[in-house]
Parts: sequence; C-alpha cells; structure tokens
Amino acid sequence: MPGKAKRGAAALSPEQAATWFAYMRVVLRMDYEVNRELQIDAGISHQDFHILNALSDSPGQRLRLSDLAVRIGWERSRVSHHVLRMASRGLVDRRPSATDARATDAALTVDGRAALRRALPGHLALVKTMFFDGLDPELLGPLRRALDQIHDQVIAHGSLPAPPSGQNDWTDT
Repeated sequence: MPGKAKRGAAALSPEQAATWFAYMRVVLRMDYEVNRELQIDAGISHQDFHILNALSDSPGQRLRLSDLAVRIGWERSRVSHHVLRMASRGLVDRRPSATDARATDAALTVDGRAALRRALPGHLALVKTMFFDGLDPELLGPLRRALDQIHDQVIAHGSLPAPPSGQNDWTDT
C-alpha cells in the first residue's frame, strides 16, 4: 500500500543501516549549514529558500499552494502557514488562483526575487565546498543515478502525488 510502512517488514541489512545513517548525517548537517548561510547572506531560512526557488522557475513565478506543497514535498497546511509568514515579510504574495477561484496561489515578489539573488552566490559556494569538493569526481555520476532511483521510489510509493511535469528537475538554479 503506497505511503504506508509495512509492519513487521524485514530489518535493514548492516550495509543498508550504515548507508542510511551516513545519509542522515549528511542531510542533517547540510541542512544546518545551508540554513545558517542563507540566514547570513539573505535573511531567509532554508525553508524560505525552497519556496522561493520553486516559485522562481514556475510559470509566471507563481504556484497554487497545493502544487507548491507537492513540488517541495510538504503538507499543504505547512506550506499555507509558511507562505503566510513569508507574505508578512514581503517575500511572496498570496493571490486568488488564476485557474481555480477556490484556490490560492503563492507568487514571488520583487523582494522575494531580490532575496533569492542575494542567497544564490553563497548557497552555491557552500554546496560546492561542502558537498562536491570532497567527493571523488568518479562518484558524481553514480551518486546522481542513485539519488534519481531513490527519488523515483519515493514518488512511486510515497503519499504525495508526483510533482507536475517539468517541476521535478531543479537544475535551472
């Protein structure tokens, strides 16, 4: 059953457990470092960055809140609350959806675009230094293929719908 862990499922092998914990160490530490850098450079959080980044490469730089939630992998209520906080800081606007009168869109503002522009140089430098510079270049292709396979599995068996076509590859940043 998609989105549900099976009770009584087999335990992880020692290699799987070691790999999972290695992944978690990287994710947790990188999240801290990225959040810190974004706060210093642009006064935004890592969560703000996810939303600004998703809006920046969406048609008209706006998305329905439910589509934004799917895009960044959050619950819709979390997106709604976070967008409200960002709107109060002028980073995004909340607007009636252009396609569905019952829905709300988040739209990137001039201040949001400026914050994203301020954030990008330091963000990219940090990612290059902390994530890529210590990685053997021969492992880059296999790592990407592994992450793509994991992402496909998460989409296939997770509880969120798949992101809209063209909203899955964030290479434009």
